[in-house]
Amino acid sequence: MSAGTLPSFDPRDPLGLDDLLDPEDLAVRDTMRQWAADRVLPHVADWFERGEVPGIRELARELGSLGALGMSLTGYGCAGASPIQYGLACLELEAADSGIRSLMSVQGSLSMYAIHRFGSEEQKRQWLPRMASGEVIGCFGLTEPDHGSDPAGMRTYAKRDGSDWVLTGRKMWITNGSVAGVAVVWARTDEGIRGFVVPTDAPGFSAPDIKHKWSLRASVTSELVLDEVRLPADAVLPEVTGLRGPLSCLGHARYGIIWGSMGAARSAFESALDYAREREQFGRPIGGFQLTQAKLADMALELHKGILLAHHLGRRMEAGRLRPEQVSFGKLNNVREAIEICRTSRTILGANGISLEYPVMRHATNLESVLTYEGTVEMHQLVLGKALTGIDAFR
Repeated sequence: MSAGTLPSFDPRDPLGLDDLLDPEDLAVRDTMRQWAADRVLPHVADWFERGEVPGIRELARELGSLGALGMSLTGYGCAGASPIQYGLACLELEAADSGIRSLMSVQGSLSMYAIHRFGSEEQKRQWLPRMASGEVIGCFGLTEPDHGSDPAGMRTYAKRDGSDWVLTGRKMWITNGSVAGVAVVWARTDEGIRGFVVPTDAPGFSAPDIKHKWSLRASVTSELVLDEVRLPADAVLPEVTGLRGPLSCLGHARYGIIWGSMGAARSAFESALDYAREREQFGRPIGGFQLTQAKLADMALELHKGILLAHHLGRRMEAGRLRPEQVSFGKLNNVREAIEICRTSRTILGANGISLEYPVMRHATNLESVLTYEGTVEMHQLVLGKALTGIDAFR
């Protein structure tokens, strides 16, 4: 480009954010985008309508072959990708569907991350290579029927019986539950809250699917039932006691949501943009009317500010400087704005916006779950409120 010559304006990258990515970042992004276009987008509306994902284990193995499972972890068959690359993968998968991104996130950022960070060397060698390849799917049991935002009140209990542990309790809203080969389950013990690596074929373990969902329908969501599940002494995660364990896992997963939610928003925005250029009313494309252009401009602002925020937080994570409050900042802002982008996109598509021929309503309903899991709006507001004032208002 000669001096003084500006690049052309790209409606899909109005801030030129691709300039922030190096060739390896772009390669990861493009690989995940192409995989989603080939393997998810042609089928996901049908999966959503049916409320099931046929061949989910095959999809997991394919994601494993791409290095997408536990991709930000190092060793044990994991890719060792940068935080930015992991974020880009989340964005591209959620641009296809939040349920597919959840499959990857729960596998890598919750179950694998817990074992990688807090597990014994034996646990890591036993589980992580098979999970990284997608041979084994994992799930993460923290939320309970009566305890979501307040995990300290969990009732699932593990007691010692000789050298064994015996787990009893229930977990709720567990992604991957009924297809998992291993569950990381958090339980109360006489020593405090501990994490356990639970093979799902253990006697007393069951994972019935949760039916009648109107969100994340292209995703497996289950209840975990632990009826005196007996585990050997070495099933406990040895390197952590207390809520610090599960909360640190959730922080890592929330970081992926900051990126992923912008994928859903991008898909909805681009659908609205294309529709506005093509749909004619009153003798011209609706994109030529001022009110439609105002909607598109406002959506583009929030979408690309959200992506820029994700980039910034990713760089902080890479430098080891990302604080939990900053993760709350990103999760609260980006999911909330993504929902608003979907709702505004729906108004541009009119009645077509409610059809599964377009992705907008599917993304909107999915994001209602994303808004709640990994910390509700209210919980992240209180995290930021405490950080800003120095006063704890949780209780």
